[in-house]
Amino acid sequence: MGILQRYSKTFLTLFASVSIVTLAACDGSNGDLDTSTTVIASLAVTSSAPAAASATAGTNTKVVAVFNRAMKSDTLTQNSFTLQGDGESGVVGAVAYNADTKAATFTPNGNLTASTLYTATITTAVEDETDASLLSDFVWSFTTGSSIDDSVPTPVTISPADIAIDVLRNTKVSVIFSEAIDPETLTPNSFELTTNAGIVVVSGELLYVNPKTVVFTPDANLGASELHTLTLSTAILDLAGNSLALSETSFTTGTEVSSSPAIVDLGTAGNYVILAKTGISTTGTTHITGDIAVSPASRTTLTGFADTLDSSGMFSTSPRVTGELFASNMEVPTPDDLTTAVSDMETAYTDAAGRVTPDFTELGAGEIGGLTLDPGLYKWGTGVLVTSDVTLNGSANDVWIFQIDQNLKLEDGKAVVLTGGALPENIFWQVAGEVTLQAGTTFNGIILTQTQVVFKSGAVLNGRALAQTAVTLISNDINEPAQ
Repeated sequence: MGILQRYSKTFLTLFASVSIVTLAACDGSNGDLDTSTTVIASLAVTSSAPAAASATAGTNTKVVAVFNRAMKSDTLTQNSFTLQGDGESGVVGAVAYNADTKAATFTPNGNLTASTLYTATITTAVEDETDASLLSDFVWSFTTGSSIDDSVPTPVTISPADIAIDVLRNTKVSVIFSEAIDPETLTPNSFELTTNAGIVVVSGELLYVNPKTVVFTPDANLGASELHTLTLSTAILDLAGNSLALSETSFTTGTEVSSSPAIVDLGTAGNYVILAKTGISTTGTTHITGDIAVSPASRTTLTGFADTLDSSGMFSTSPRVTGELFASNMEVPTPDDLTTAVSDMETAYTDAAGRVTPDFTELGAGEIGGLTLDPGLYKWGTGVLVTSDVTLNGSANDVWIFQIDQNLKLEDGKAVVLTGGALPENIFWQVAGEVTLQAGTTFNGIILTQTQVVFKSGAVLNGRALAQTAVTLISNDINEPAQ
């Protein structure tokens, strides 16, 4: 099997710089018109190496860019993939494209200059197999160290871990390497999973997530209660041509097959599309569908809404909110209701954070742009960054839980894309740090954060923002999902 990266389509909302297709259908039960919007993920570079801003690249390194779509190889040339040293003429080298990994490699004709800033550029002249181009040039810079790279790459994290037992039969095998790996050297022969004392090779697909991360997905469930061995051969090289030391790990499957995690119960916190403890502020032409609330903060922390207190004193209304606004200092029963809702929000956060036995750990080393993610439990001890569209593919009954120990950030114009019928109300983003949705982003799911959520201009949320500090809005569309 080849090494594949998948891309696909989503429904819901509109954002700049992507193609839009609007679909309409009639509901036979009542004749009402039901509409949805499909957003097609744009062509993007999902990762690159040497990493942007790195300062220790070996002078003998290759340069790699990974795409989220299959590319036309003849558009990847020395004119569309360039490397320029600071104060130097353009680097001369060979450009190659590997269809299995969706990775383009620039190999300089000679060593780079030591201690020099280099800028790599992928121009809009590159095209995918549908003739789509990059929306803008992809540019990143790195600095070489003082010498060649002669260090041996090693596997830093392997999941399932060595000698693990009772591993789920539908597990995926992931490896994070200490250095960026040459995509040309990742093959079914160099990255091999076997069983029956190494005699039977398990067939499947290798996914080159980024230059340091590889995921193997078996074609079928692994056998029950069987010993499996992962062999990483010396044919795997880093970008400087250094060979990986032969590495073997083993694990034993159990009898179980995982299904989607149980849904996170939001309790009465699910009555609000935005719930925050210290304040909700907005500027610009924000529009919110659903109720919002602050507690224990008072109504004065609902800023920018020009809200009007209802005659009952229990809630207020705003031209920016299709719903009602609540605060802890409004008339009973609002204060008690909000105390319960905040408690339920904190309980839901603890529930999501406490789920054990993740299906994936440290996937992509925290960079998940360009990936298609199956239902399951995902965990990172770091932050998570989305630099190109990420797709969640599953049915309306499937559940995703993302455990993130630091911050979550979507870069400008990027999206969390849903396909296959996946629903925002079944997606839970448990974030210990801050959530930042940059300008023009589209986000699907329930945000459960221990700190704050920051929406930049034009960002769209289909889901809920449940924050244990504040929520900041700038000309956003916030849409409540089903409960």
